[in-house]
Amino acid sequence: MDASAETIRSALLDWYDCHARSLPWRSPPGTPPPEPYRVWLSEVMLQQTTTTAVVPYYAKFLATWPTVEALAAAEDGEVMTAWAGLGYYARARNLLACARAVAARGGIFPATELELRELPGLGAYTAAAVAAIAFDEPATVIDANVERVIARLHAIDEPLPGARKTIRARAEELSPDKRPGDFAQAMMDLGATICTARNPRCLLCPLGQSCAGHRVGAECFPVKAPRQAKPQRKGRAFWIVRDEAVWLVTRPSKGMLGGMRALPDDGWNARADGDRVAPIEGKWQAGGMVRHGFTHFDLDLQLMLYSGSDCSRLDGDGVWWPLARIEDAGLPTLFAKAARLALAQAATPGE
Repeated sequence: MDASAETIRSALLDWYDCHARSLPWRSPPGTPPPEPYRVWLSEVMLQQTTTTAVVPYYAKFLATWPTVEALAAAEDGEVMTAWAGLGYYARARNLLACARAVAARGGIFPATELELRELPGLGAYTAAAVAAIAFDEPATVIDANVERVIARLHAIDEPLPGARKTIRARAEELSPDKRPGDFAQAMMDLGATICTARNPRCLLCPLGQSCAGHRVGAECFPVKAPRQAKPQRKGRAFWIVRDEAVWLVTRPSKGMLGGMRALPDDGWNARADGDRVAPIEGKWQAGGMVRHGFTHFDLDLQLMLYSGSDCSRLDGDGVWWPLARIEDAGLPTLFAKAARLALAQAATPGE
């Protein structure tokens, strides 16, 4: 065993024993691991989402579906509605698929990283995290925080994403056989609280004396390739109200915001502007613009307000949703913004 690696492990775990974050899905350092369901649920939610944003969603999911069997039995629409606002909605569809696969196994998660990878929707990161944290199985867990810590610790100057192979190799050298779950969470906490993307607190870092990046400037790492400008797309969303209710549709199960309730739109997507006509003929007027950023493109969404009275020709998978309960519809953030804009205009007519 590399002595320097052992020194780093020991220093990090000693720090974690004193400074571990208290999070609802965790067990305190050195105690038996939490239930696999809790670990898995939290790790899926935490992908590309901040801890602060996840905590209330996690609590709501656990209260509604306290076991993986309960989640597996839930209606797709219920889960998508509960997920609304967390973003990256493919995660919710994968969550359900995985829950149902585990329920079919008697509600028991497999314990090894290799077996976990066989479950639907579990990538390399989530499988490693669940194996290490829930089952105390040796596994190399690399999220954005760990990636940053490793890149700085070894002053890896190759730009991302090419550097990820080297970062993984270095992380694997550090991954311990003892307390792998605590070690994985210690690395995450270090990146989240000390080795932050901006203004890292190097003087408080337990690995400062071992960190090559600290000696040349920690903020130089990881090296990132120049960011490319995101495409700008345009689309329209249609606001149709009748008897104090708005017409909402369910989006196709595959594709962006799949399976979510939404306003009808003109078919915009990541590759093209929208080009479909309004869902019904009649009088339409512009109701303002909503701007929203997705991972791979930005969208200008023109809100169109229907001022006609003939809704008889509306068809498809839709529902009249009471305006008074629009907050309960589980609209994705983009369409929730559009709904708020439409309601604001209705409250101030003539402006």
